[in-house]
Order: sequence, then structure tokens, then C-alpha cells
Amino acid sequence: MISVVSTVESAPRGPGTQAPSLYQRIRKVLSRDLLVTLALGQVLSLLVCGIGLTSKYLADDFRANTPVFQSFLNYILLFLVYTTTLAVRQGDGNLLAILRQRWWKYMILGVVDIEANYLVLRAYQYTTLSSVQLLDCFVIPVVLLLSWFFLLVRYKAVHFVGAGLCLLGIGCMVGADVLLGRQQGLGGQQLFGDLLVLGGATLYGVSNVCQEFIVKNRSRVEFLGMMGLFGSFFSGIQLAIMEHKELLKVPWDWQIGLLYVSFSAFMFCLYSFMPVVMRRTSATSVNLSLLTADLYSLFCGLLLFHYKFSGLYLLSFFIIVLGLVLYSSSSTYVAQDPRVYKQFRNTGSQAASDPPLSPARVEPSVTYTSLGPDAGDELPVRVA
Repeated sequence: MISVVSTVESAPRGPGTQAPSLYQRIRKVLSRDLLVTLALGQVLSLLVCGIGLTSKYLADDFRANTPVFQSFLNYILLFLVYTTTLAVRQGDGNLLAILRQRWWKYMILGVVDIEANYLVLRAYQYTTLSSVQLLDCFVIPVVLLLSWFFLLVRYKAVHFVGAGLCLLGIGCMVGADVLLGRQQGLGGQQLFGDLLVLGGATLYGVSNVCQEFIVKNRSRVEFLGMMGLFGSFFSGIQLAIMEHKELLKVPWDWQIGLLYVSFSAFMFCLYSFMPVVMRRTSATSVNLSLLTADLYSLFCGLLLFHYKFSGLYLLSFFIIVLGLVLYSSSSTYVAQDPRVYKQFRNTGSQAASDPPLSPARVEPSVTYTSLGPDAGDELPVRVA
């Protein structure tokens, strides 16, 4: 059963009803669900921050440039935990049953996820950190478009304003980097590096939208189990072809081992926890929340790498949080059938032709309930 998010117009106040105070309006916007959603998104950002810090230590202090090997470790963990869970299941959720029905879809999704990680990590060798941070935001419009056309998600003006504020916050952060001269990672082929970031962001958007569809319509364990199976297989092949020489150059000791273990732990937690958050929210909301990860990395860099501080970083953080609050303050809705979307849009004209309701009988103008899985079922749309 797939539900359509309810959209209810505000009921008119009676002549003796007092207007809500500013405090009441703020409490209505900053509801418990919204605060929980923001907190879950920031947990994901902190995990991404941990991934970035361990990668920086490996690349800068130990000259271990092994992005494929690092991803391979994560996929192996997913395989050991979630693929084995599918293998011992009974019924339609069994590993063999899933492979018989849709193995090729998960194979393509696994390759997309692998290459998205690889392209963005490889781009750091060719372009600047600021370019990576800015161009990586290309995943936001990709997710918005894919969600609109393939998941049939419909947005309101407040969602676009919120997303725009988040992108403005990232622009503010990148501007602070440029003013402070933080241009790490500049290579001789900057255009090539920028194209790698755009390609990686596009693949991230495809992967995230597919992930949202799977965790909301099938199961989180199925998605992670299939990622572990095909991810470990194809990343292992890519590792053997492209990075076997790099692994031989790594000066192995307990410190490097600890960094690899930490990276794998952060990555595994991110992959395991993201479907939980995505099932509660959406791919767009998750990617907007992850924009604060770069700021957390910068705040850690002030202590660990002695970065210069700028007040623009704090301003950027507050702008992004404000954008997240605006985006999460209003629900999206799903047009499961073109008639539903048409009904939603025509509500205003229909309401205008209906006789006005008496003050004693106040009802919402539109109510959407759950839509059944059968395409031939009558749409449960009620117009009061």
C-alpha cells in the first residue's frame, strides 16, 4: 500500500477566534517530527565528516590513494551482514528469489553506486576543494528532477526556496574558502576534475532516487544486501585492474590499519543508517542535510589541521539549517495517478463553485487517503 501525503487547506477562523501568537506559529513549524528529521540528517552529515577526515589522513599523511579499495571494504561489510541475512530468509524475500526476479536492476544500481564514489574521490586529484564542494551540489537538482518524473513527487514553492537557501549556504562556504586561499587539490587538469565531480553527482542522484524507491516499496535489507553482493563483486574487479599497484605502495602499519578500519566503520554506518532516514523523509531531504558535512569537516579542520577561521562559515551553517527547516516544514505529495494530480490542481476552482460552508460546519477542502496497488481501483479522493 502506497500512501499519498495528505494536503488539507486551513479552516477559516470564526469571528471570535483569536489569531495564533508568534510563539504558537513557531512551535507549529518546529514540530517534534521536524526536529527529529533534522537531527537524523545531521547524524548522516557527521558520518560523512568522519569519512572525509579519515580519507584526508590516508591521502595526505600516508600517501594512500586507494578510493576503490576503501569502497571495497565497505561493500564486503554489507555483504557479510545484509547479503547473508537475505540468504537465510525464507519465501519471496530470499536471496535467490530476489535474484531471479530483478538481478539485472540491482547489478546496474551497484555499478552506478561504485562509480559515483570513485569519480568524486578521483576528482580531488585534478581540481580544487572549492570546486568539488560547489559542483557536488549538482546532485540536488538531479534528485529533484528524477523524483519529479520517476517517483511522481510534487513540490511546493517553499521546497524550492528551502533548497535554494541550502545551495546559497554552500556558495557562502565556498566563497570563504576562496577568500582564505584554501585551494587544496588544484591540479593541471581542472576542467577534467570538474567534469568528474558533475558525473559523480549525477550518478549519486540516480543511486539515491533508486534507493528511496526500494526502501519505501520493498525493504532496507534487500537494498543493502544487493549492494553488498554486486558492489563487492564489481569493486573487487575494479580494484584488481586499477589499484593493485597502489596497494603495494601503501606503508602498512597499525596506524594505517586503524584509519582503514575507521573509514570502513563510518561508511558502513552511513550506508546502514541512510535508508532509515530516507524512508522517513526523501532523497532530496537527505542530500540537503548532507550539505552541512563540509562545514563539520571545516570545523574539525580548525582544530586538527589549523585552518583559518572565517565568520562566513557560521553564516553558511545557519543559512543551510534555515533552508532545511523551510524545506521540511511542508509536506510533498505524490501523484500516483494523473487524475490525482489534476484533482489537486483543480481544487481551487471547484471550491469556488461550491456553496460556502456555515461557520458551525468547518471541513477541509481536500483529503487524500492511501492508494491501493491495483491500477484499476477507484481513486479514494474525497472533495468536501
